[in-house]
Formats: sequence, C-alpha cells, structure tokens
Amino acid sequence: MICSAYTYILQCNDGSYYTGSTKNLDKRLEEHMLGLGSKFTKKHLPVKLVYFEEFDRVDDAFYREKQIKGWSRIKKEALISNQKEELKLLSACKNKTHYKKL
Repeated sequence: MICSAYTYILQCNDGSYYTGSTKNLDKRLEEHMLGLGSKFTKKHLPVKLVYFEEFDRVDDAFYREKQIKGWSRIKKEALISNQKEELKLLSACKNKTHYKKL
C-alpha cells in the first residue's frame, strides 16, 4: 500500500493535543517543531508525535482529522493508548458528563 496521507496527533509542551492531517508526515512534523506548522503549536512548543494513521486518500485523512478534533480529551487518550474497549465505551456514551474514567 502506498500511503498518500496521514492523520496525526501531537502532544504539546503544556499537555494539550493538536490533531492535523498531511501528505508528508516527516515534513509536517519538522514544520511544527520549527514553529511553522500552525499558530496553536507555535505557541505550545515543543511538540511530540503521539499517534498517526495512514490513508490511501487525502480526503479520508482530512475527514478523520475533523472527526478526532470533535472528540473529548479522554477519547483522544484512549485512541492514543490503543484502549479499544474504552474507545468503544466512549463512542457509545451519549452523555459524556456522566462518563467516569475506569
């Protein structure tokens, strides 16, 4: 499979997460580290890559970026740490304020 796009999550210096998508992950990470990636990451350097997914199509990576950006911090952390059961529980939970981390 030839990958043509990525969705990625960076952890910023203050512990916050930044989600993005790109055609060239190495180049984009370098841009973020140089303060050229986005206004948000520029203010929260340094950043560290904590998660990425590969896609055949750019539009699939962009769609996944938008999906993850809408998630709660807890759900992003479940994805990052590959906690599939917790991710399923969080996805099924309609009222996020009633969810308590196990």
